[in-house]
Parts: sequence; C-alpha cells; structure tokens
Amino acid sequence: MDTGLTGKRALVLGASKGLGFGIAQGLADEGVRVAIASRTMDGSKAAAEKIGKGVLPFICDTGKADQVDALVRDVTAALGGVDILILNSGGPPPGKAQGVSSDQWRNSFEAMFVNLVRIADQMLPGMIERKFGRIISVISSGVIQPIPNLAISNAIRPALVGWGKTLAAEVASSGVTVNAIAPGRIATDRLKQLDAANAERTGRSIEDVATAARGGIPAGRYGEIEEFGAAAVFLASEKASFMTGSILRVDGGQISAT
Repeated sequence: MDTGLTGKRALVLGASKGLGFGIAQGLADEGVRVAIASRTMDGSKAAAEKIGKGVLPFICDTGKADQVDALVRDVTAALGGVDILILNSGGPPPGKAQGVSSDQWRNSFEAMFVNLVRIADQMLPGMIERKFGRIISVISSGVIQPIPNLAISNAIRPALVGWGKTLAAEVASSGVTVNAIAPGRIATDRLKQLDAANAERTGRSIEDVATAARGGIPAGRYGEIEEFGAAAVFLASEKASFMTGSILRVDGGQISAT
C-alpha cells in the first residue's frame, strides 16, 4: 500500500523505546522525516541511531512546559514544520484510586494532558495552512475498560480522547485528522513493569501473571511494537484521510466492551 508519506515530517514523543519507538521506526521506514523526543538526550540519540534514516533526536519531559516550548521551537527550526504529531507520554506509576496526592494528580495531568495539548496547539496552524495534518494520541485500553491498579491512567487518558474528538470536528474541513490508538498488552518495558507490580500486589510470580494475561487475549500473545507502529502509520497515511475522531484498538481482541 502506498501510504503517501514520503517526505512528510513527524514529531514522535516518548520515542526512545516502546510504543513511541515502534511508531517512529514505522514512519521512518515509509520515508517520513522523523524527529523523536524523550526525557534524556542519550535515550533519544540511541534510538535515532538504531532507527537510522536521518532521524533527529531531541529532549523533552512533557511534565515541563519550558521543555515543551523549546521542543516545538527546535523541531520547527530543524524540519520547517510538522505534518504528523504523535502525542505519547510516559505512563504514571501503577496504583489505586485511593490516596493519590493532589500534587501527583496535578503533575500527571500536566505531563499527560496539558502539555500535550500545548504542543498540538502550536503545531496546528501550520497543518491547517498546508491542508494536511495528522494528530495521533497514544492512549490506553483503560479509556474503554478501566485497568485494575492503574487509576491515574484510567482517569487522565480519557481527557485526551475527549479533547481529540472535539478538535477533530473543528479541523476536519482543513484536512487535519485527530485520532487515538489504544494499545492492549504490547511487549514493552512498561508492560514488564506493570506485570511486576501486579505480581507483587497479588503474591504471584511474574510469569504466572504474564501467563494469565496472555490467556485473556484472544490472539493468545502480547503484541509487538512493530504491529502497534503499523497501525499509527496507517492513521498517518493519506489512505486514512476519512478517519477522524476515532479510537483504533491494537489489542489482539482483548477488550470486548464497545
């Protein structure tokens, strides 16, 4: 399939590893000029070197507004603008809904919502002017079916969905689409962390937790980051120009809720 992405420009957040890395790699393979960002320059440089294809590394902690603004400025200077924006923030620590401090709620909301929207607001005018843009938020299956012991994520990620659906209607006539991808259990370091936390919480071994989790996935396995990246590449492509305001699930059939 010709994605029509050759020569387009993309910024992928949280791309030093995991889901963001898979997306950045998939876009670069399609001829996209990719800028990646992560919390450390060393992480971004290592990921850029691994992907190759002229990927540009940047640093950005989405919890810090000054770094967010610097990222927008530096990426715009390097690429001349962005056609594809991947909003991917790190996940908050696992835990219950009870007893979360007000500071933790505020900090997580800034990093997982406020500053992602801040980046999008700054990148949108160029997309609208060029009559082409793709904003894709990496969310969680917890927005559809809350995940036990992930209270902060379950509470905040839906805000990004509501914002995206509202924005999608506002910019659709300008050739800009706004969608979200909901990963199921994709084999990443983050998933290992969650399996370990669940093992500690329930008194089981990590392997028992992982085996039980795979048993609840109709596909019978964890997904790969390349599979997740391929879904993002499709949403970014010209072929997906009539898809907007949607949530695309990549979960092996795990979530049965509508």
